[in-house]
Amino acid sequence: MSQNFKTIFFLKKGKRSKAGALPVYVRITIDGSRVEWSVQRKCERAKWNQAAGKMSGTKGDAVQLNQYLDTIRTRIFELQKEYMLKNIPLTPEIAKQKLLNQQQEMKHSLISVYQYHNDQFGALAGIEYSHGTYKKFKSALKSLKNFIEWKFKRKDIFLTELNHQFITDYEFYLKSVQVMQHNSAMNNLKKLKKIIRQCMANKWIENDPFYHYKMHLKQTHRNYLFKDELELLSSKKFLIQRLEQVKNIFLFSCYTGLSYSDVMKLTKNDLSIGIDGELWIFTKRTKTDNDSRIPLLPQAKDILHIYENHPAVVANNKLLPQLSNQRLNSYLKEITDQCGFKKELTFHCARHTFATTVTLSNGVPIETVGKMLGHTNLRTTQQYARVLDRKVSDDMKALKNKFIDRKPSLIANQ
Repeated sequence: MSQNFKTIFFLKKGKRSKAGALPVYVRITIDGSRVEWSVQRKCERAKWNQAAGKMSGTKGDAVQLNQYLDTIRTRIFELQKEYMLKNIPLTPEIAKQKLLNQQQEMKHSLISVYQYHNDQFGALAGIEYSHGTYKKFKSALKSLKNFIEWKFKRKDIFLTELNHQFITDYEFYLKSVQVMQHNSAMNNLKKLKKIIRQCMANKWIENDPFYHYKMHLKQTHRNYLFKDELELLSSKKFLIQRLEQVKNIFLFSCYTGLSYSDVMKLTKNDLSIGIDGELWIFTKRTKTDNDSRIPLLPQAKDILHIYENHPAVVANNKLLPQLSNQRLNSYLKEITDQCGFKKELTFHCARHTFATTVTLSNGVPIETVGKMLGHTNLRTTQQYARVLDRKVSDDMKALKNKFIDRKPSLIANQ
């Protein structure tokens, strides 16, 4: 069915209009009948190109407004094509109703929704969420803003513009332009996926751009101290007080499995007598808010005893001296050099050491280790079990010895 179809964009001047910005309207004329409505945008008269039906210029506000108008033009064309293929007459009133509904959807933009999420998240940081997680969402949003400016030459896009290609292009940008490792890029995409799910729950978008996109993390090597290295560090005495202090805090984490943030927040209130009548730590993980209950090994008790009367510890009502994670990791590099370790140590390596060398390697069941680490999913704990090649070797040697003891050699019987 052929219809005479015309679309124009124009500035509408009302009786009370003043100099400056005027509202932008769209007018659709079909077979002589027409309707018009505001697109909820404004433009200064001096910058408006009436012949082209758009704002003059190639930067900033001009680009953003013109791309918005182009999106409306495209939707009008698609609507016209849809009705033509169905051989159904399209009236101006029907076109207006459908396009206004779509225009309502275009009110929501990706960066504004992401920022709203971060504002709410930030208000709950330290209450329901950790400050560290909040910082990661802020960093991910900054990265997304940079991508949109790099890809689209504007500061934001509408949710309705999101598709599978946007996701794959964003992954490419993270890896090629920002030079992120694969797992770091995936973590940024996971945060974006959370925002998209909230938008879908609010019915701001219909199609999930992540639907055909598969995210996967690459298995990484987790540094930790072997038994001989842990013994060497424990016996090493540092003449510099700050290094001796960092060594002790690091070792405390090696024997408890607590992360930096969990160690730093410990107070005497977190110490209590456990079911066995011994001293335990009862705390909640800062990252996940999961319960973590850890019986204190003698080495951990000895470290707490060293600092029980330390002025700074007493003044802050903490169990250990307070240092920033950055300073701890910086001093750990000096400790690594002085001990002659051929691996890079960060404070989080202490948690890996507890999971591997201290517990799993000594026959502690993986379920128990996961409970002490505050894991809710056993698969998380199994990441540590994969790296225990030495444990696998020892177990297989024990198994071989059992077979040798039980059965004579097959060769001898031939």
